Amino acid sequence: MVHIAAEEEAAFWDWAAVETLRHSGVRIEELCELSHLSIRQYQRPDGEVIALLVIAPSKTDRERVIPMSAELFHVIASIIGRHVRTGRPIPLVSRYDPHDKVWSPPMPFLFQRQNGAVPAVFNPGTIQQMIQRRCLALAEVHPGFKGLKFTPHDFRRIFITELVNSGLPIHIGAALLGHLNIQTTRGYVAVFDEDVIRHYQEYLQHRRQVRPEGEYRDSTPDEWSEFEEHFDRRKVELGACGRPYGTPCQHE
Repeated sequence: MVHIAAEEEAAFWDWAAVETLRHSGVRIEELCELSHLSIRQYQRPDGEVIALLVIAPSKTDRERVIPMSAELFHVIASIIGRHVRTGRPIPLVSRYDPHDKVWSPPMPFLFQRQNGAVPAVFNPGTIQQMIQRRCLALAEVHPGFKGLKFTPHDFRRIFITELVNSGLPIHIGAALLGHLNIQTTRGYVAVFDEDVIRHYQEYLQHRRQVRPEGEYRDSTPDEWSEFEEHFDRRKVELGACGRPYGTPCQHE
């Protein structure tokens, strides 16, 4: 019975860590620093209440706020429910920061569990081991994943790639990740040709909907022929040898 309880405990925290990383895009040190105090709410003018996750300053030394999706809210609520299921509040625990080499004041950290008789906060190394354990378990069920390794930062890239490929402006994605330079965010995003074409078509369709219908019409056969002929003339003018514009071509 004790063995089953230990396996359930490990499975829960593996799930909680992976899902929080996947749905928030936080860095691993930011994950370990999440506390009950990180949860806020914002009420919009129409009365809708938005759950927020406040990320403490870390790499950029700037606090940022992430609106929680339904999936992320479910994970955070499950973690809190696990801590308070005995009727007691979340234990106040001090966390050691390996970078600054200092202990934090006692706080209700979300990613903590009993270490013997004393609660302790997860450290980044433990989170990495948990993810690797999930990779090994996945490979046993799906052999195609054998040898695959995930890092906490991979989930950060997956998070922003899914958002940007779904139409989120990249500068908003940069704010969610805590990037000061939008070029850093671009390096995280894997944009595929099909996504570029699809988003551009959606942009054009939206643009047509907000403009008068009379401004748009189908091109005539003559107009299309003239358009194609333009490219034929351009090939003759520029050639295919990469010479400077306006200079003679030995292939003509």
